[in-house]
Amino acid sequence: MTDKTLTRADLTDALHEQVGLSRQDCAGLVERTLDLVAEAMERGHIVKLSGFGVFQVRSKRERMGRNPKTGEPATIAPRRVIGFRASQVLKARIDRALEK
Repeated sequence: MTDKTLTRADLTDALHEQVGLSRQDCAGLVERTLDLVAEAMERGHIVKLSGFGVFQVRSKRERMGRNPKTGEPATIAPRRVIGFRASQVLKARIDRALEK
């Protein structure tokens, strides 16, 4: 397995090669797509990308934790976190890729 990170620039380049639009147009498409996903999640919507997975914002309650440095109890404030659940299609693709 490689430690390569897929970046916005990588997505832009792949889109440019496969679709043939200018790099600037492809960069705009990538940015707008990511903006739409983020905006939907900000509004509390579930983002489902068929064959890929589901992004969902969850609310976590306030809870007691522990300061790892001192061991003292500490209150962890309520917050919203992003969860991702991969689709069965994506899981199967990853399993097949690992078999190679």
